[in-house]
Amino acid sequence: MSNLFDDFRMAEGYANARPPVHPRIIERLRFNAPVALALDLGCGAGLSTLALAPLAQHCLGIDPSEAMVKAARCRVPDASFSAASAEEIPVASRQVDLISAAGSLNYVDFDRFFAEARRILRPDGMIVVYDFSPGNSFAADDSLATWFTRFSGRYPWPAFNGHQLNPEVLGRLDPAFKLGDHENFVIPLTLTQQAYLDYMMTETNVAQAISNGQSNGGIRAWCTETLAPVFAGQPREVLFKGYFACLSAVNA
Repeated sequence: MSNLFDDFRMAEGYANARPPVHPRIIERLRFNAPVALALDLGCGAGLSTLALAPLAQHCLGIDPSEAMVKAARCRVPDASFSAASAEEIPVASRQVDLISAAGSLNYVDFDRFFAEARRILRPDGMIVVYDFSPGNSFAADDSLATWFTRFSGRYPWPAFNGHQLNPEVLGRLDPAFKLGDHENFVIPLTLTQQAYLDYMMTETNVAQAISNGQSNGGIRAWCTETLAPVFAGQPREVLFKGYFACLSAVNA
């Protein structure tokens, strides 16, 4: 899947069309802020870094995709960014107060990442991991869920080759870190049909379809036509379901 993200069209879509879920999650955290340095692991186009910024005097974002890092630098000019992996973090030891990983820890080598986390975190540092599924339902009716099933059937999702994570699994991954505050959440966001369409065009199943030869315009036209009766010209409240988990050092 990583090659789908290392694409400038995908990076531009992430920077401009993803819904603002990240700040709604970050505001749920109980944390003594601001800290000196926060690291955003798998920063993508910088939306998660922007949400993290109020918690730190300075933010550093890393992502293996050069295209995403370039977009992030434009999106969040006050932060620093580097094309790097979670297994080899370009930070000196004992410098980081907070590590945030938004939908990125699923794809790392856990042993190597946690060794790096132990190296770079200050003694009272914390790791915050969170993720959320695509917004694919309304609270009031099942019309969007039905559409999303059609969308997923027409444009199949790439095979998932990562780790399935939740707070309980995260709490067992490394004995040096214990599970603290955690929550499963549902966040409602009001979106217009156009905003939802633009967001769907950034999803990896669309990127996969385009890489397989389908046209961006053709996919957009199908989505526009089939979403019209779902939204009926009105903004709708779309539900985003996910979790967050805070991990702190056992000896902190």
